[in-house]
Amino acid sequence: MESFEFQFSELIPGLPEELGLDCLTRLPYTTHRLASAVCRRWHQLISSRDFYYHRRKSGATRHLACLIQALPPAYTATGWKLCTSLSYGITVFDPLSQSWDRIPPIPQYPDGLPLFCHIASTEGKLVVMGGWNPETYDPIVDVFVYDFTRCAWRKGKDMPSERSFFAIGASDGRIYIAGGHDGSKNSLKSAWVYDLRSDEWTELPEMNQRRDECEGLMVGSEFWVVSGYDTERQGMFDSSAEVYDLDSGEWRVVDQAWETGRCPRACVGMGKDGKLKNWSEAAPSVRVGACGMVIGTQLLVTGSEYQGAPQNFCLMEREGGQNSKITKMSIPEEYSGFVQSGCCVEV
Repeated sequence: MESFEFQFSELIPGLPEELGLDCLTRLPYTTHRLASAVCRRWHQLISSRDFYYHRRKSGATRHLACLIQALPPAYTATGWKLCTSLSYGITVFDPLSQSWDRIPPIPQYPDGLPLFCHIASTEGKLVVMGGWNPETYDPIVDVFVYDFTRCAWRKGKDMPSERSFFAIGASDGRIYIAGGHDGSKNSLKSAWVYDLRSDEWTELPEMNQRRDECEGLMVGSEFWVVSGYDTERQGMFDSSAEVYDLDSGEWRVVDQAWETGRCPRACVGMGKDGKLKNWSEAAPSVRVGACGMVIGTQLLVTGSEYQGAPQNFCLMEREGGQNSKITKMSIPEEYSGFVQSGCCVEV
């Protein structure tokens, strides 16, 4: 937002409106829920989209990593470990305070997230969509939006159709999806955009080819859909990518953008040189099952040294687009589980 106007007098009694707004702008995001309950004026201000963009322009927002992570195993009252399938929740890591937390479960899925669901974030909101029902393994079209201001979930409009293992990206209040496969395991080249503000879906032009198990990446005003494969080429990952220009509404193909035959899921990034990077190559300790995400000026990468090894969490500063020396982090036991995917939330 280029301008910010809120016609409230005495947001804080005794202070000019500008100073009152400055004080509320500086409030940490963790206090927004309580601050919104102070009065109606504060609630309208703090919950508005304009206030979010004002905070971002003022440098008052914070970058968080939101991870779809395996939850700690359950135990009986006598201490025996229950033999149940893995359940996943959403873990939040704040690199500034080095704190770890977990978002409350989605009310419709109290025992764990839908399997292989996708997450993305825009305008301080976290969006979870798709995946499989954790009890029946049936694909679902559910969309859920988490509001950090209210610390609450709301139900969004369902996806237009069943779609699994698709690419996802977010920009300016919209979530973009493309590719994946349908309920019959047929790979897709269709694409859609979900508008959080209107709670509506709009179909986009199709990609040039079908791409199952592709990976999405936002680069400026472009939505990159990396690799994937057609139905007849099961598991044979393509080296190309397709790029959707948000301004022109057109796709273009980028050949030789990715390593042929390598799954791109959760480990694709963009380097300063404009070429795709594989985060599994950041360090030997995260080369297996790598998941990476840029959080502000830092890069968080998780993974294992070898199959079956414990998860490692590494953090590095990114100065001028270049990666500095990577630092291995010490993680609380309850947040050390396998990370399936993640995204950065600016809140």
